[in-house]
Amino acid sequence: MARVFVYGTLKKGQPNYYRMFELANGKAEFLASACTTQKYPLVIAGKYNIPFLLNIPGQGHRVRGELYKVDDKMLKFLDVFEDIPRMYQRAEVKLEVKEWAGKPDGEEPAAGSIIEAFVYSTTTYEPDWPSLLSHESYDTFGDHGLMYQYRELQD
Repeated sequence: MARVFVYGTLKKGQPNYYRMFELANGKAEFLASACTTQKYPLVIAGKYNIPFLLNIPGQGHRVRGELYKVDDKMLKFLDVFEDIPRMYQRAEVKLEVKEWAGKPDGEEPAAGSIIEAFVYSTTTYEPDWPSLLSHESYDTFGDHGLMYQYRELQD
């Protein structure tokens, strides 16, 4: 089992959240709300208004998201869904736990604890993306007016 931090369309209430719980993709269990310990630019970009975490530590905000425990099948699904290595890379990031919701199993970190998890960040991006508005938290229905567009419905 691996820990994965999601910050975009895979979060609760977002367009791709259902993919985390399709059994054909594997198993995922919500553990906690968390945020990155370092600042990163979280931008909404491209013709599909995709949230991208730019791998530029020290810029942007401490990004808020959700921590999941996933099995190997789900991790492989996420790698394909996130289009590794063309669009994203999977790397470890340090997170601060905000509120633990996972099942008690002896590894329940207290709020404020620092843990590590995988995150998907961009491998390449357009030169102007670092200058785009950076968000602390993503919501497709946010006041930014950049609602996520499903690629499969557009192509």
